Amino acid sequence: MTGKRYSTATAVALICAATVLAAPGTAFASPARPTSPATPTDPRPRTDKALEEVRKDIDKLYHDAGVATDAYNAAEEKADQQSEQIVKLAKDIAKGQAKLKKLKARAGAAARAQYRGGGMPDEAQLMLSDNPGRFLDGAGRLRQGQKATKGMLTELERTQEDLRIYAEDATARWKKLEANRKAKAASKKKIKKKIAAAEKLESTLEKKERERLRKLEEAAALKKQSAWVSSGALKDVDGKASPQGKKAIEFATAQIGKPYVWGAEGPGSYDCSGLTSKAWSAAGRGIPRTSQEQWKQLPRVDVKNMRPGDLIIYHSDASHVGMYLGDGAIVHAPRPGRDVTIAGAGSMKILGVVRPDK
Repeated sequence: MTGKRYSTATAVALICAATVLAAPGTAFASPARPTSPATPTDPRPRTDKALEEVRKDIDKLYHDAGVATDAYNAAEEKADQQSEQIVKLAKDIAKGQAKLKKLKARAGAAARAQYRGGGMPDEAQLMLSDNPGRFLDGAGRLRQGQKATKGMLTELERTQEDLRIYAEDATARWKKLEANRKAKAASKKKIKKKIAAAEKLESTLEKKERERLRKLEEAAALKKQSAWVSSGALKDVDGKASPQGKKAIEFATAQIGKPYVWGAEGPGSYDCSGLTSKAWSAAGRGIPRTSQEQWKQLPRVDVKNMRPGDLIIYHSDASHVGMYLGDGAIVHAPRPGRDVTIAGAGSMKILGVVRPDK
């Protein structure tokens, strides 16, 4: 069923690609432009020029929200890691304290035994013995006891030092955790602000204008895809998906139609890197959570060498990611208000390509 869904989705992408390939030099006619665009309170419908400006403004707001989403996801991932490390340190501290308690109990027992012997050191008591056999037997036990006592004191000191280091490390990690929580809160605030501004701007449009806006978005994407295909970028691209890549594609395409939600990793919704990281996790390969870290940490490949399953990173700030399907198409979670879908791989500014299973 999933394979059939992928085939259908790819077929749709191929139809778009075929249109682009058939007319690489397609010109997009400029609409008639009046002397001044309609304002939001103007009863006249907006011109395509005015709508194009709205589209660009909305794109920028959602792009900024995407950058903030990556920062939010990164802070969340770090906070999760630091929380796990703090829990581990707490367990280590608890073990160390239990060990220290036992060592102190042993040291106390040794001190009490010495007190019961009149406070006289074992060496002195042994020297005063008038029994040669007892003296020789005691000398052996004394050496063993001294060695054990020295070892116990060394272990006691080492345990105390370990506890001191654990405590300092836990304090430092707690401070970092708090800093990441603040960064996460700041990013969350920025995301909500940018999305609210975009939604407010879009809400000023009439229903027909929103439909025209979507068509303008599609036209802009198609124009970029056309230019990308016409540049010959796909000329030598013929790689085949790896077994893991096929599994990742199967997972990603099965999410088509689910809504974009910032910070989401499924199963009901995704953001762009939430989709790609979960898809590759389903394929048995854990990758970084954010598009920026995917760009930083995963092996890079040339566009001409890319194959289905590879991740295409977009924009100069690596704020968006999609999974290459082949035939010049990607599956991705676009932005708030849109669903996981198939799009042209060149419909956005490509930063580069990374391969999770290289």
